[in-house]
Amino acid sequence: MAKLKLPLGIVLAGGEGKRLMPLTADRAKPAVPFGGSYRLIDFVLSNLVNASMLKIAVLTQYKSHSLDRHITTTWRMSALLGNYITPVPAQQRLGPRWYTGSADAILQNFNLIHDENPEHVLVFGADHVYRMDPGQMFVQHVETGAGITVAAIRIPRSEAHEFGVIELAEDGITIKAFHEKPSDPPAMPGHPDLSLVSMGNYIFKRSVMEEALIIDSEDIESRHDLGGNIIPFLTKNGEAKVYDFANNVVPGETDRDKGYWRDVGSIDSYYDAHMDLVSVHPIFNLYNREWPLLTNPPSLPPAKFSENGGANDSIVGAGSIISGGVLNGSVVSYDVSVGRGALVEGSVLMPSVRIGDRSIVRNAILDKNVVVEPGAQIGVDLERDRARFTISPGGIIVVGKGVRVTA
Repeated sequence: MAKLKLPLGIVLAGGEGKRLMPLTADRAKPAVPFGGSYRLIDFVLSNLVNASMLKIAVLTQYKSHSLDRHITTTWRMSALLGNYITPVPAQQRLGPRWYTGSADAILQNFNLIHDENPEHVLVFGADHVYRMDPGQMFVQHVETGAGITVAAIRIPRSEAHEFGVIELAEDGITIKAFHEKPSDPPAMPGHPDLSLVSMGNYIFKRSVMEEALIIDSEDIESRHDLGGNIIPFLTKNGEAKVYDFANNVVPGETDRDKGYWRDVGSIDSYYDAHMDLVSVHPIFNLYNREWPLLTNPPSLPPAKFSENGGANDSIVGAGSIISGGVLNGSVVSYDVSVGRGALVEGSVLMPSVRIGDRSIVRNAILDKNVVVEPGAQIGVDLERDRARFTISPGGIIVVGKGVRVTA
């Protein structure tokens, strides 16, 4: 059987991530650390690489230095085989302006597509936590002859107003209508409490994509957005199909984590996704070796526990030293220290955080290089915390990068 020519991969990684502030104060959203070892962009890149899609352009824009550095130092493919993962900054190829939307970002980088000359183009987002085999979606895309295939997932209807909501035709695969962040999301037939929403992952037939983007670029009223403009346009033309994420089979997955996908666009969703990692039987399993999550961890010694220090239902990164403190239900990155008598509960500690002796940290996210001085408390007196730090609607305290927390 002839082997399908794989699509060119484009990853949209220019998101500002305002709802993740202060974690995005000086880094792009896809560069935000996650899970003790990774950055958010590692999830989509791992999925593509595991599926042997090895020609990928990552379109960056907002505060992209740490993201560019991570990609260039971590995601190095074989040049001998013509493979690459390369960050592509906004270059103002169509005039003195930055990207005005996700569709415009691709339009401004047509040169990348023309250089590779693919028949199909895969366009995935960079800031979701999930495992997926995009090869299965590509096979369906080719077999159906779709102009665009949109990956979709079922979520509670009460949450669907944050997403693009899909209505299907009677054949169960053609998109009949696409509603971008509707105030009253339509329910799935027979499932009044569920809606079918876009995951932000698309595969285009190249010719269809280029024509749609050029037409959109000439519409002065368009926001030049894939979800808001391009998908509705192709839906009206009858060229949009859906790929049901529930049908995706990932090697090594379990019944518990099958179909896991989280949009971590807010502090509360980012925190909740971390808590999914630390239960005895995790809702999302980082340890699936058959579909590995790839990154480039620093060269550090193993984590060390001393002076009766301990960790319960927690993840602890390399180079961390727990000296007499206790971790409960927390995700701790590499090069973190926790002092004598300290207590960390239900928290996320990013690289190089220092927790002083006898301090308490509860229900918090501490960004890189935060220092909690001996005896200081976070998550104990919320009114005091509110005057010093960011607190999410769900009550999660966020301490920005490099802050020193006093007693």
